[in-house]
Parts: sequence; structure tokens; C-alpha cells
Amino acid sequence: MPVLDSYLFFNGNCAQAMRFYERTLGGKIEMSMTYGESPEPEQCPPDSKDRIMHTSMLIDGHRLMASDTPAGDQAKPMQGFALSLGYPTVDEGKRIFNALAAEGSTTMPYGKTFWAEGFGMCTDRFGTHWMVSGGEPK
Repeated sequence: MPVLDSYLFFNGNCAQAMRFYERTLGGKIEMSMTYGESPEPEQCPPDSKDRIMHTSMLIDGHRLMASDTPAGDQAKPMQGFALSLGYPTVDEGKRIFNALAAEGSTTMPYGKTFWAEGFGMCTDRFGTHWMVSGGEPK
């Protein structure tokens, strides 16, 4: 069976975003490599040595991977998708939603829906879109 993981692209703030996700989501960064740490650093774009070439985080058995674009390139704004998180309780979902939405923007405030006790949509301060749910409908 294939494995489907998510891969995000950032414009120089990948390390900051992944540390935030690690703290907020309770993940564990498994590895992180800058362009300058590449086995072939001479092949890497100039002025990119401190940018993340690849990083991988494990979150409860699921992998989130990411990198920075090389200096001078710009990743297009993240659009047309959202990462979806589901939590067993409405309170846990709300706590995570509030942490992700802080300094970002809220598309749909966290609240009761017909499919979950709590659900909200936001874009975090790094431009990643999230859908967070918590609790089964009653």
C-alpha cells in the first residue's frame, strides 16, 4: 500500500515553521539538512547555505516534510489544499486551532458543526492552511 505524506515549501522560514509545528502538534523532527550541509554543497544555489534543503517530522505515525526554496526563487503561496487534523475531544481541537491561528488568519471560526463538536479553518503565520476538528457530533 502506498504512503501519502505532505510536503510543504517555504521561502526561507522552513526551520522556524517546522519547530513551531513540532511544539504545537507534538511532533518530532527526525532530520533536517540545510543546502550547505548537502553531500554536494558546491551543487547548491549561492546564498542558500542556511536554508533548509529537506526536513522531516513524524507526528503520531504521520510524516510532514518540508524545505525552503533556494535563495532567489519564491515558492508560490500555498493554495488549493489544507492540512487536516482531527482530535478526540473538542477542547484539544480548539487548543490546537487557537495555536495555529495565532498571528495568522481564521477562515472559519472554531465551533460546532453537524460533523464534529468543534471544527475550524485557519491559515497560520507561515501561510499553511489548516482544518482542525475535535470531538464526535452529539
